[in-house]
Amino acid sequence: MWNYEKRLQFPVKITQTNPEIAQVIISQYGGPDGELAASMRYLAQRYTMPYNAVTGLLTDIGTEELAHFEMICAIVYQLTRNLTPEQLKESGFDKYYVDHTLALWPQSAGGIPFNANQFQSKGDVITDLMEDMAAEQKARTTYDNILRLVKDPEVAAPIRFLRAREIVHFQRFGEALRIAQENLDSKNFYAFNPEFD
Repeated sequence: MWNYEKRLQFPVKITQTNPEIAQVIISQYGGPDGELAASMRYLAQRYTMPYNAVTGLLTDIGTEELAHFEMICAIVYQLTRNLTPEQLKESGFDKYYVDHTLALWPQSAGGIPFNANQFQSKGDVITDLMEDMAAEQKARTTYDNILRLVKDPEVAAPIRFLRAREIVHFQRFGEALRIAQENLDSKNFYAFNPEFD
């Protein structure tokens, strides 16, 4: 189903470690509005989507979110590689280190582990697409917040790229919502349900 290219969607080449920044960016790895949740949300929702064009869109964006997940991993890894025990303690990254060394593990910036309850898949066309649009806006806001804190151009460049993709995804989900609204019929529980209408 997929062809994997052994390169990142946008280059990540960070030359200076910075565990403080890594602790912030890790939220886009496993936080409530991160790339892991996005990819799982879209790739799960595609199965109950009654419109082929929207199913394809969910597959495309869900796959791209996996590429973004990979970019966040590369950023966090490059920001934390070869840290000394002193750097770990000074930065506050020592708590993460105790549990995971410098391996990548999905959690929010606040240290809360990834949980599938952070995203939804309802099987209702309108509900799922509204969830997707909101998710993209929340991810964009998270990237906005990261960019307010990160001034290193080597880190900010891939973050800006990821932020721009969230905007494109929001727009594409808006198009998908229009497709669904134009085709409301018995396939859509929201449009026709005699028990509630």
